[in-house]
Amino acid sequence: MTGQASPYLSDSYVEETRFGFWFLRSHTWQHHVLRVAINDLRSLFDDEPPQAPVLLDAGCGQGKSFRHLRQVFAPQRLIGIDADPHSLTLSAEEARRQQWEVELIGSDCATLKLDDASVDLLFCHQTFHHLVEQEKALAEFYRVLKPGGYLMFAESTQAYIDTWVIRWLFRHPMHVQKSATEYLQMIRQQGFEFSEDNVSYPYLWWSRAKDFGLLERLGLRQPPPVGQREETLVNVVARKPLAAPGTGQGRAS
Repeated sequence: MTGQASPYLSDSYVEETRFGFWFLRSHTWQHHVLRVAINDLRSLFDDEPPQAPVLLDAGCGQGKSFRHLRQVFAPQRLIGIDADPHSLTLSAEEARRQQWEVELIGSDCATLKLDDASVDLLFCHQTFHHLVEQEKALAEFYRVLKPGGYLMFAESTQAYIDTWVIRWLFRHPMHVQKSATEYLQMIRQQGFEFSEDNVSYPYLWWSRAKDFGLLERLGLRQPPPVGQREETLVNVVARKPLAAPGTGQGRAS
């Protein structure tokens, strides 16, 4: 709508549908998507994660990840960032309801309002496919992580986002969607390090493009193995090298 200021904190923000906004606070999202992803990411670490970390949830939405992140990683400081002020209000309500102290920041992921090398763990779950400026966001993730810090990245791929049911129910910037291979390549090119042991390709029923896994649940078909299917999800724990080159000045403003 011409002439009206955007209510969002990013000029490239793609507004979610009403269904999408409702789904992101549902029991299904919390227990069958968020919880599963966080547990899977925890299993992909080579070593023990940092103790009492500073943990950033990049694209925290309505704060439904906070409980699981606290249970699994026990952060001494938990930061949530989102470009939607209404989502941040709901995140604050979630934190108050659970009596947690969470630092909430209104910010675009491409311009994080955090100092260089100030974060131990960065959790980015189902956020990246909403971002238009993906390269800038990934560079910002690298900047704010401490040397030796970890990016916990969990994402749906183009094979899933570009299906009729997702196009119908949700809203995404379709021109930036990527395959699992392309996401991993982007993360590696940014300077992060990981091996095959730090990557998983969940093949969950809700990400099946054609029948939501119905034939497999009925025992009428076996799921194709990794390497013989188009991946719909990719999870990776990637580390910023201990001797990482400088990435510019801090921006705590």
